[in-house]
Amino acid sequence: MRHLVISIVLLSLGFCNAFGQISSCKKANCTDEIALWNLIDGSKKTTRLYTYLPASYDTTDKKTPAVIICPGGSYHHLGMPHEGHQVAQWFVEQGIAAFVLRYRVSSHGAHHPDMIQDIQATITYMKTFADVYKIDTTKIGAIGFSAGGHLVAHAAITKENFIKKEFPASTKYGLRPNFVMPIYPVVSMEDSIAHVRSRKNLLTKNYTEEDIHKFSLEQNVPDDMPPTFILACTDDDVVDIRNSRALFSALPKKNISESKFTEIPVGGHGFGMFKTKSEQTKNWADNLLKHWLELIEVLPTTQIECDLDIAPAENNE
Repeated sequence: MRHLVISIVLLSLGFCNAFGQISSCKKANCTDEIALWNLIDGSKKTTRLYTYLPASYDTTDKKTPAVIICPGGSYHHLGMPHEGHQVAQWFVEQGIAAFVLRYRVSSHGAHHPDMIQDIQATITYMKTFADVYKIDTTKIGAIGFSAGGHLVAHAAITKENFIKKEFPASTKYGLRPNFVMPIYPVVSMEDSIAHVRSRKNLLTKNYTEEDIHKFSLEQNVPDDMPPTFILACTDDDVVDIRNSRALFSALPKKNISESKFTEIPVGGHGFGMFKTKSEQTKNWADNLLKHWLELIEVLPTTQIECDLDIAPAENNE
């Protein structure tokens, strides 16, 4: 029923003229599967957006926060189940609308700016149809894992509009998330700590020294970087922990408040939200992320305020 109602409304608003096609989602508890792009060219045909709406959607007109979910996979492939659809289930349980983004990757011939175009098109879509999905457009966040962490942080840092030719309406909106959550993220393109495979897949092997500086996120944090939640493990044997440390170290220099970095000693890489490699990464979303979302007022607090003694941008090593 949700899909039918949303489809009728979107069609009545001329959805297919602005974006691609909408169809019923075959994933459990997912409402819609959206082809974001009218097929201007074949490279965009793999982009998909999967929508998950909280139970409150059917019972209230109150606006809800929303989050874009970007799985990882070295900008080569995507870990859609454990870093995408399972993550969406957690967010809707918190009362937050979730939009899982299958962005373009190098295994289908995609490189920059394809990925950032996809996330900016997603934000444009969410803001264009915010009333349909009952989204609070002041509380649109993005969570990304590994290379997806680089993508969401890049979206929060860049002020360049990469889709204005394809989506002129995008110029009416801010295209940066209001809060971001890079989880065991790729951050730097510098040789000393870069995840080489992600760098090659994003920039091709013909990257320049200018590209290294431009896409090393720790070197480009703006003064108005949104609140940022970073989590990674010391023993990560895929993406060097120094990536997360470098990003977090750049935030206080810009006086970015309400940001937090948690470094977990044991847990490795790629554990998503429920798949776990250690007891220390088990339930990290319930134990850490949920509290931070309360702290930045995306979720209502469930604790007595005077009992909290957590400094902004605290590094829990």
